Amino acid sequence: MKYILGLTGPTGSGKTSLHDIAKDMGYTVINCDLVARQATGQEDTLLALTTAFGSDILENGRLNRKALAEKAFCCEENTQLLNKTILPFILKLINQEIENSSASKILLDAPTLYESGADKLCNAVVAVLSNVENRKQRILSRDNITEAAASLRIGAGKTDEFYKSKTPHILYNDGTLAEFIASFKALVKKLEEN
Repeated sequence: MKYILGLTGPTGSGKTSLHDIAKDMGYTVINCDLVARQATGQEDTLLALTTAFGSDILENGRLNRKALAEKAFCCEENTQLLNKTILPFILKLINQEIENSSASKILLDAPTLYESGADKLCNAVVAVLSNVENRKQRILSRDNITEAAASLRIGAGKTDEFYKSKTPHILYNDGTLAEFIASFKALVKKLEEN
């Protein structure tokens, strides 16, 4: 039987920095952002997205992520529409990856874990939180976008209270990387023992 650990939290919280640590602890990592990219390259997903947001999100028949982001993150209603449109395709691919994996331990890194229903696949869920300024700096250095675009992404996401209401397993990433990693390792070992 597979042990699936969900890892979630708002954009820029630092979840991705835990991938190598999880691998060292024997986990196969499924990065749902990469799965989402895979999904948006499929014809059925693109059709659903253009139906929801218009064909101007395409460029030469491929998804223009920036154009989609501008439309999807401009208001809560559009963010919900994006999730409703794309999450079923992503969840299908996640399920396929889990089923096809021979790993006994899987880390499911999913920013929209709860919104997609993927939390139901997990034995336990850890949420990573961080203050808004730290998150903004991480997004700016990671995505090469403007400060306004980074703020828009942060504003479109769920609040810390949302994650706190969903799982008791919260990690804060506002100290040093070494402290963050040590906290993660300790929490994962505790969760595996339960």
